[in-house]
Amino acid sequence: MDYRTLSNEELEQHFNPRVAATNVDEKIAAMGTRSTDVRAVYTHTANLSYGDAPGETLDVFHSGKHGGDAPVQLFIHGGYWRAMDKSNYSFVAPPFVDRGGVVVVINYDLAPSVTLDEIVEQCARSVVWTHRNITRFGGDPSRIYLSGNSAGGHLVGMLIARDWADDGLPTDVIKGAAPVTGVMDCRPVLKISVNEDVRLDAAMAERQSPVDHPPRQTDLPLIVAVGGAEPAGWVELSRAYVRACEQAGLKPRYMEMPGMDHFDMSAAFGDADSPLTQAILRQMGLLEG
Repeated sequence: MDYRTLSNEELEQHFNPRVAATNVDEKIAAMGTRSTDVRAVYTHTANLSYGDAPGETLDVFHSGKHGGDAPVQLFIHGGYWRAMDKSNYSFVAPPFVDRGGVVVVINYDLAPSVTLDEIVEQCARSVVWTHRNITRFGGDPSRIYLSGNSAGGHLVGMLIARDWADDGLPTDVIKGAAPVTGVMDCRPVLKISVNEDVRLDAAMAERQSPVDHPPRQTDLPLIVAVGGAEPAGWVELSRAYVRACEQAGLKPRYMEMPGMDHFDMSAAFGDADSPLTQAILRQMGLLEG
């Protein structure tokens, strides 16, 4: 569908997941409970600073071994850049740690205290920190993968469009990525209530829209996933991004998961039996097939 033709009221229905989905508070609470349980059981190092700002912290889930050869999954949480916290997403770690991976779950400062431009830069600093420090936790800095849900999916999209040489890192520092149910075009946000906090303007929306900035690495393994029960406009964000990537020479894997809404897609990260999680595990070389 062409979401550019929607009225402001229709845009709110299509691009505000809290309006479109049901049982939202219960689903978010369940993810929080799962995360608390994970932190009680899994070895992790919490609240490491990757920069100077208050929100620039991360948690590392690891096996306790220090071989330095484990693939690394860096996860960026959603919340429309204005809500949620890494502590809500510890539940993503077990499927990866159980198979020998290291998981980094990051925070960033939230709108309206910072702009989207600054949030993207903060997330980039988390990648720099991970590349320089992850061997302390058994991770391999040459095997860093990115994933994120919703706003986190958007942030993944912007990071894989980045020229990492400007940060002093190898241009292929990211070995694979999975933006999941992401805000891959920011322009609809300009006309919905969320923007009261995010404060996008037209120039920033264009500058920070992954659909206009496909990945630099044309050979990057890329999974783009969205829920089949999400509004048609939201689904089109991921479809449009896939088309843009294909036009840029990439071969993304598109996954539209039947019956799943926006918050079901987020919850799927922690399910080892989910087709989404299994696809990411395969991308990292942690699952055969």
